[in-house]
Order: sequence, then structure tokens, then C-alpha cells
Amino acid sequence: MALNVISNYAANVAHRNLVRSDQEMTDSLSKLSSGTRVVSAKDDAASMAIGSRLKAEINALRQAQVNAGQGNSMLQVADGAMARSHDILLRMKTLSVQAGSGQLSATERSMLNTEYQQLLSEIDRLALDTEFNGNQLVNGAFTIDRSAASNFSTDDGVANIILRGAHSVATGTGAYFSIEFEADNDGFTVIDNTNSLTYTGTISTDATDGTTMTSGTVVTLTDSNSNLTVDIVLNTAFNPNVDGASQSVTVTGSNVTAYTFKVGTGNSAAADEITVSITGISAVNLGLNASNVSSMNAADTASTLITNAIDTLNTARAQLGASQNRLDFAASNIATTLENMEAARSNLLDLDIAAEMSRLTSRQILVQAGIAMLAQAQQGPQALLRLFQ
Repeated sequence: MALNVISNYAANVAHRNLVRSDQEMTDSLSKLSSGTRVVSAKDDAASMAIGSRLKAEINALRQAQVNAGQGNSMLQVADGAMARSHDILLRMKTLSVQAGSGQLSATERSMLNTEYQQLLSEIDRLALDTEFNGNQLVNGAFTIDRSAASNFSTDDGVANIILRGAHSVATGTGAYFSIEFEADNDGFTVIDNTNSLTYTGTISTDATDGTTMTSGTVVTLTDSNSNLTVDIVLNTAFNPNVDGASQSVTVTGSNVTAYTFKVGTGNSAAADEITVSITGISAVNLGLNASNVSSMNAADTASTLITNAIDTLNTARAQLGASQNRLDFAASNIATTLENMEAARSNLLDLDIAAEMSRLTSRQILVQAGIAMLAQAQQGPQALLRLFQ
């Protein structure tokens, strides 16, 4: 190669290698400082795209895990209120049995009824006051309008109609139940026109002749296709010897409050959401709002109603417990999924610090060597000056 002073090929080669070594050292420093293998898309476009999706999924799953935990806390608050209501019902049951015994005077029953009514008010207060983030949890109740149902009003001897369990009632026009009574078989029939369910039940034999109705009674109607029930509470004005033709009874509201917890990252109700229905525990919903123990007859009726209310409450608590267990399993599954997805994201994006430190050391040496060689290459043309001497 000819010796010249215009072009320094050796210096150009040394400079090019120095620039490349310096860029690689800078890349290593960037990766080490960030802790990730893929700092920009040019490092690994496919891994960056997959890793970004995984990161979004991981963040969403972490929130879903929080949702499951908060949902469980909400259900625990509701269950606590139901537990206290159960304690109250046990005391009310004791009072009703005590008031139904003949050794007590009217004055003593009046004292018992005072406590009974206070406990009834406390049940309503618990239903109103039990909240989570401003949401009332256990205050659901049906409103039943019998004003248009002749032969089934309070004056006709039907003191109350109680829907027990998680009934589904459509609101608006046509949302009604129908009720009828046949004296021949002493039987009630209630039809849920919304859900095509039929509830049947008969008055106990000791009340069918009309002479013992002074004691009142509670007729529990059941449907063969569901575990829901309807209670017909009769007062002393009811005449079991007269038919009651089918009449419409309008039902509005809901005795359950539904909450949907997002435990997935999509929008599928089946795969990403858990819906929990919490049954209301107000006195109306438990069928106790009109009960009292001011007389032996009223105490006997109240005793039956309280037994039914306890069954309703226990069913509601069992449903809450099942939902809590489901949320626990959902949270555990989310935790396992998070671990696996985090591992997958780490394999794609996280930096092997030891390996990258080794590469950085090598590139630092190359940079230092490149600087030294560039200096040597620049000394070459200066040696040609001696030819001019």
C-alpha cells in the first residue's frame, strides 16, 4: 500500500472499531442500569411485544386479586350481620315460647312483647346499617301489594304473604303472583307468573273446621322444582270453609342484592366474573314484620315464623360461605397464574446481570484498546515528515 498523508486507512479502521465498541459498551450500560434485556424494540422486537402484553396481563391480574380479596371482605361483613341477626332470632324464639305458655298473665306477656318488638327493630337496624363502601348489603326485601286481591286481604284473614329464599321477580307490568284457596282440600296455590313456578300447601287439619282458626296459623307452600317457599300467614278472620278464587298479587323489589366481582382480565361473565347474591335480612324479608307475642295465639304464630326465618337466614349464610370459599379459590388461582406469567415475562425481558457484566468488561477493554490503536494509527503519517528532511 502506498504511503500518503491524505488518507489514513489504519486510523479509519481503528476509529470504526472504536465507535462500534463504544456503542456496544453504551448498550450494556443501558441494560445494566435498567435491569432489562430489551431496552428498545431494536434489541428484540418480538420479545418486547410479548413481554408488554404479559406485563399488562400481570398488572390486571394483580388488581383482580385485590378485587377477590375485597369481595371476600364484603361477604364477611354481611355474614357478620347475619350472625348477629341469628342471635337475635334465637332470643325471639325463646320469648315466643315463653309467651305461649298459659302460666303468664297479660301484663307479663306485654313485658315480653316489649322486648320482642325491640329485637324486631334491631333486626331492621342491622339490615339498614350493614354497609360496605356505602352499599347496603343485607337490606333487600319484596313489596307485596294485595290491595286488588279480594278474599286475600288482611281483613279477609290473610295477614301476610312472605316469599322466602332468592326469588326472582320481574318488575313492571305483568310482574305478579296469583293466589287461590280451595276449601274442599284446604289448600293454597300460589303461581309465580314470572318464573312459571307453582307453590302449594294446605292448612293443618286442626284448623280446617273453622272453629280453631282463632289461634291463627302459618301455611308454608313449596314448589317441587325449586327450594323456594311462600308463607301464608293467616289471622283469626280467615274462613277455611269458603273458596278464594284466583287473584293477582303484585310483587316488586328484590329480597336479594347481587354483586359482581371481577376476578379475571377479560369481559366474559362466565370466565372473568363471580356474581354473589346476598339475601336481605330485614324483618319484612324474614317475614316477621307483623309478628308479636302479646297473646298466646300471636306467640304461637310468631314461633312458627321465627323458625322459618331461622331457616331462611341459615340458607343465606350457607350461600355466603360457599361464595367466600369460591372467591378464596379464585384468589389462589390468580396467585398461581401470576407466578407463572411473571416467570414467563422474566425469561423474555429480564437481564442476566452476570453475563452482561462480563460483556461490559470485554467492551470496556475493546474501547480502551481502540483508543490506543487510534492514537498509534494517527502517528503513522507523522513519520513521513522525516522524508522531507
